[in-house]
Formats: sequence, structure tokens, C-alpha cells
Amino acid sequence: MSVEVKVPTLGESVSEATIGQWLKQPGEAVGLDEPIASLETDKVAIEVMAPAAGVMGPQVAKEGDTVNVGALITTIEDASPAAGAEPVAKRTEAPIAPASDTLAPAADSDPVTLSPAVRRAVLEHGIDPASIKGSGKDGRITKEDVVAAAQAKTAAPAPAAVATPAQAEPVEAPSGPRREERVKMTRLRQTIARRLKEAQQTAALLTTFNDVDMTKVIAARDAYKDAFAKKHGVKLGFMSFFAKASVLALKDIPAVNAQLQGDEIVYHDYVDISIAVSAPNGLVVPVVRDCDTLSFAGIEKAIADFGKRAKDGTLTMDDMKGGTFTISNGGVFGGLMSTPIINPPQSAVLGLHRIEDRAVVRNGEIVIRPMMYIALSYDHRLIDGREAVTALKTIKEAIEDPTRLLIDL
Repeated sequence: MSVEVKVPTLGESVSEATIGQWLKQPGEAVGLDEPIASLETDKVAIEVMAPAAGVMGPQVAKEGDTVNVGALITTIEDASPAAGAEPVAKRTEAPIAPASDTLAPAADSDPVTLSPAVRRAVLEHGIDPASIKGSGKDGRITKEDVVAAAQAKTAAPAPAAVATPAQAEPVEAPSGPRREERVKMTRLRQTIARRLKEAQQTAALLTTFNDVDMTKVIAARDAYKDAFAKKHGVKLGFMSFFAKASVLALKDIPAVNAQLQGDEIVYHDYVDISIAVSAPNGLVVPVVRDCDTLSFAGIEKAIADFGKRAKDGTLTMDDMKGGTFTISNGGVFGGLMSTPIINPPQSAVLGLHRIEDRAVVRNGEIVIRPMMYIALSYDHRLIDGREAVTALKTIKEAIEDPTRLLIDL
């Protein structure tokens, strides 16, 4: 007896997906509810779980194929414990040939299965995947793991060269073959590309900048972070401060929280903030709903949950729906300044950047302060320059004087 594995329901109005990665191969033992494949939709990656324990059957679709909801993609064949162990033994005894998305670290060890994005990063940075400890679900390697390993490798001091008479003459390094690799864009990456291009073509995009003195926010965070974590079970980050500051600005300048629909402007009396999160398969933007009613702890818990689920690949379509305003933090990657692109149909996005000590003038004296550039990109069809500048200034003032967040000023 065999059990069919079909593409599950993916959410409202989503009828198809792409096979992103097979996590199990034909003949391998599979446990009940063990992930066997990942599907990529327009917004999220979803893991397909085994409906029964047994042995993996043939793969009906290949990685990169488009499959419809309800389509058969494989089967789980019933097997006794002995039969279930046999495929594992064959896998370790047989010679390992690297597949398109698999790299074999050594002849006596299991291959490291990588997603296309991770494999591309491994090839770009020249990192041995066997040397990377995966932080993803079930210990799988993520793109962030590869980047971190590459940075650590770059930071390591190179051994000093010892000059010898034989090295006096420069020796031309042999040039090896130059390689190119063509990797099909994932469905998620295609959607990101399409939506960002549509935003540029449709909206009248403009960006205004300001800088923020982070001294008081850093002091408040340092003073209360331990007590906050002990009471609420989550770290106190800067994002909740900026979310609350954004709420003040959006309430004062409703157009920044509004949307254009045809020839009508839709104003919202609530604030749902989309928080841009880096996931292994690309950027995702889950929504923290009702930020205007949430506490700092409520916002931090929502963000922490989204970050974990983005890393694990368990975000849902409903997590992405809606949103009246977006905050994107490029500072975590070291970005000094950027012009973020709005997330349609929203009309504005706040870009955060890295904090660095800079010389500024305070009370006629030059002092060193932890400063951050902030940027507000907006749709000029709906939001005037005065409104955008005022909103960004409100955010700046609230961060520089966090008491404003408590007294709604």
C-alpha cells in the first residue's frame, strides 16, 4: 500500500507553486510528519510533510517545476523497520555524485543538501558547506550562514609570506577556467522583482532623509533590557521604538498611512506595519497588526516570532496580507543610506540604517554621538513633500526624546 503526497492548499487565490527543493530522495526512509519537500509560492516557502511513515517513492516533479494545488508529487511506500533501514545503508555505501543542488563534502559522509539560493552563495564565496554549522530548521544551512562563514574567512589573518631567493622574480599565477552558472529565479524572487518594478513604474517615488541621535534610545534600552527580557521573555530592540514613533507620525499625518485605489484615497484609522525580514529564500514582509494598540512587548514578541518563522520557512500567506506602512532595516547588514521602495499598495516606507559615531554640534560644541540616517520613500501622488518631511521629523523627535512615545506627543 502506498500513500499519495499532493500539493496542499496554499491559501486564498493561490493555485500553484514551484518545487523549491526536495528534502528527501526516492528510497530514503521517511518518518510521519517529516518534511520531504519545500514549495515556493509568490510570497512564502512552505514545507510538505510526510502523511505517513515509510519509504520515499518516485518524485513526479523536479525542482523548479510548477505544480498545481492538489497535484500528485510523490508517494510514501509502506515498509517494515528493516526495509526502512535498507535505503539508508545503500545511500551511505554507494558513491556520492553531487546533484544540481547537492554538494558532497567527503567520500565517507552524507551529502549536504542545499537550496538553490544557498548553493549559489556557496559557489560565490568559495565556502566548503561541510565547514558550516546550519542554523536553519533541522540544522539546514541558510544563506545567512554562508555569508557569515565568508565574512569570518575574510577576517582571518592571512599567513605571512616568507621571502626566498626563488621568489625574487614575480611568477604569473596560472589562470584557471572561468565559469558561469545559470540558476532559474525562484517564484518568490520573481514576485519580488515584479512588484518592485511595478512600484517604480506606477508610483511617483520620492525619498526624504534625516538623521537621528540614538543616544537616549540606546540609554533607555541598556537600562531596561534585562528587566524587559525577564518580564516579557523577549529582547528589547530598536524596532519597537521606531514602530511606536511611526504610529505617532502616521496618526498626525494620515496621508502617509493611506492608499490610492483608483481615483479614491483610502484612509485607515489603524496602523498595520509591515516589517521587512530577511529569509533564506528572499525578503519577506510579514505584518504586525494594530501597532497603534500594542505595547512595546507586544511589538517585540510579534517581530521575534516573525523572524523565527521566516528562518524556519513557516510563515503563511495570511502573515503577509495587508499592511498600511513598512519599516525596512538595512542597518543590520551595515547599510549607511538607501532609498527604499514602497510596498504597493502602501504609500510610504521607512528605511533604517546602521548606527555609527559621528561628530555633531550640540550647544555650540562638537561632540561624538551615535547617529543613524533614516529615509522615508513615499508616493508623491498622494503625499506632499511637506507631509513626508513632517512625518519623518516626528519620528526623529520621538526617537531622540523617547518620553514623547509615552505622552503621545
